[in-house]
Amino acid sequence: MADSKMLGRFTFVLHSHLPYVLSHGNWPHGMVWLNEAACETYIPLWRVFTSLKGRTNRVAITIGMSPVLVEQLSDPVFVEEMNVYLHQKIEAAKTDLQEFEQKGELNLAKTARYWIDWYTGIEKDFNGPLNQNIIGAFKDLQDEGTIEIITCGATHGYLPLLGTDEAVNAQVELAVQSYKRHFGRAPKGIWLPECAYRPGYHWVNPTEKDDEGFDRKGVEQFLQKHGLRYFIVDSHLLKGGKAVGTYLTRFEGLRDLWERSQDVEQQRNFDVAEEREPYRVYWVDGTMEKGEPVGILTRDPDTSLQVWSGEYGYPGDGNYLDFHKKHFPGGHRYWRVTSAKADLGDKEQYVVENIEQRLDENADHFVTLLRDTLRKSAVDPNQRQVVSPFDTELFGHWWYEGPGFLERVLWQIDNSGDIQPAHGSELIASTKEAPVVALPEGSWGEGGFHYIWLNENTEWSWPLIHECERLMTETVRNHADADGELKELMQQLGRELLLLESSDWQFLISTIAAKDYAELRLQHHYDDFKFLHGLVVKHAKGEELNRDEQERYSTISKRDTLFPDLDLNIWA
Repeated sequence: MADSKMLGRFTFVLHSHLPYVLSHGNWPHGMVWLNEAACETYIPLWRVFTSLKGRTNRVAITIGMSPVLVEQLSDPVFVEEMNVYLHQKIEAAKTDLQEFEQKGELNLAKTARYWIDWYTGIEKDFNGPLNQNIIGAFKDLQDEGTIEIITCGATHGYLPLLGTDEAVNAQVELAVQSYKRHFGRAPKGIWLPECAYRPGYHWVNPTEKDDEGFDRKGVEQFLQKHGLRYFIVDSHLLKGGKAVGTYLTRFEGLRDLWERSQDVEQQRNFDVAEEREPYRVYWVDGTMEKGEPVGILTRDPDTSLQVWSGEYGYPGDGNYLDFHKKHFPGGHRYWRVTSAKADLGDKEQYVVENIEQRLDENADHFVTLLRDTLRKSAVDPNQRQVVSPFDTELFGHWWYEGPGFLERVLWQIDNSGDIQPAHGSELIASTKEAPVVALPEGSWGEGGFHYIWLNENTEWSWPLIHECERLMTETVRNHADADGELKELMQQLGRELLLLESSDWQFLISTIAAKDYAELRLQHHYDDFKFLHGLVVKHAKGEELNRDEQERYSTISKRDTLFPDLDLNIWA
C-alpha cells in the first residue's frame, strides 16, 4: 500500500550514445566527439552519482548505454586518446590564461584558471578512482543499487526501417549479449534507437519500387524473445497526435529541411486516444500470451519540455555557459547564453559565481513542476509515475551545468517524502495490472514518424543497407558451420553491416551537422561490406586471397574491432 502522502514515482531516463568513431577521424568529426562526451558528460555524471550514493537512499536514474558506446569506452585506443585530449585541453587553457592576463581581461583569465582546474580534475579522476574504466565504474554503481543501466540497439540501428527481421533480431540479441559481457547480468530494459517503434504488419519496403512486401514481427516480439521487459516511447505514440520533437531548435539544417517538407506522407495524423495518460505503465499488445509482457514507459511532455525547450528550458538561462561560441585554437568557452536570440558577437562573458544560485532555483522549479504533474493525474498513486527521458549528452556537453542540476533534483526527490525515486524496472515490477495497448508506428523525431531518417537527402542509403542485410542472412545460412578464417571473415562482415546500419548517419545528414562525414561513413562501410562478402565467396570456394586482398582485410579488421567473438547466429 502506498504512503498516504505519496504522489507517485519518478525516474529520469538518460540515453547515452555515440556512433563508432574510433579510427574514423578525429576533428572536427570523429574521435573528438567521444572525448568531449567522456569529459563533459560521463565522468561528471559518475561524480554526481557517486556523491549521491553516500547521501541518498536511491537515485532516480535509469541510464541507457548503447552497446557501440560501451565498446568504445572499453577500448584501449580510447584510453590513450583520452589522455592526449585532456593534456591538450589543459595546455590550451594555460595558453588562454597567458593571453587574457596580458590583455588585462581579468574575468576571462579567471575562467581560464577554472578550465585548467576543471580538466586537471577530470584527468585525475580518469586515471585515479576511475582507473581509466568508465564502464566499470558505472557497473559498480549498478551493482551497488545506485543506478539502473539499460541497453539499446547494438549500433543504434533504426529498427522500423531495417529491411529484414533477421537484421532487427541481430541488433537486439547482440545488445543483450554485449550487455551481459560488460555488466555481468542481463538488461531489464532497452532504449529503442530514436524511440522508434513498428508493430507487426505486412511491410512494404518504402524505398524499393514494386516491392510486394512480407509479414513482419513487431519490434516488441524481439524484445520479449530476449528477455527485455520495457522500453520508452514518446507521448504521441501512446495518445496519438503529433510528436513534440527535440532537435529542430538545435540544428538549423534540419529546420530548413523540415519547413520544406510539411506535406510529406510520413507526417501523418494518429487517432487521438485522450484517455491514455502517460503517467502509468502499459503492456504492449502482442506480448500478453507469450510469457512476461513487455511494458512501455511514456515520456512526460511537461517535465521534458521544461528542460528541452529552446524558448523556456533551463539550458537557455542567460547565465549558463554558451555552447556555440568558442575561443580558438583551444576551443574553450568563455561566454554565457546571454539571451535566446543573442548573436555570437553579442554574447557576454561567463561568470562562474552566478551559477550556483541559478541551479538551485531551476532545481526547485523542476521539483515543484514534478509535484504538480503528479497531482493532476487521475491514476492511482500506487501506479502513478512520471518518466522524463533525455539524451545523456544534454547534461554536461550541450548544457555544461546540467550535471549540477541533476544532482540537486535527485537529492530533493530522495528527500521529498512524497515522490518515490525509482528505476525503470521498479516501475514495471510495481505494476500488477495495466491496460494493454496497440501502439502505432513512429519515433520521437519531428512529425512523429521516420522523416529525419528517411527523406530526400537520405533515401539513397536504405537500398544499400537492405542489400547488405539480405546478403548477411544468406551468408550465415549458407555457411552455418564456418570456422577458422572463414568464420573470422564473416564476423568482420557482420561488423561492417552493423556499422552501416547506424541511424546516426541519416541523422547527421538530415541535420547537416556532419553531412559529408556521415555520407562517407555510409559509403565506406557499404564498400567494405561488399569487399568482404567477395572474400567470403572466394574463401568458400577454396581460393586463396591475394596480397592486396589480405592487406585491405587486415586494415578493416584492425580499424573496426567492436564486438569481439561476434555470434553469427544472431542473423540465423
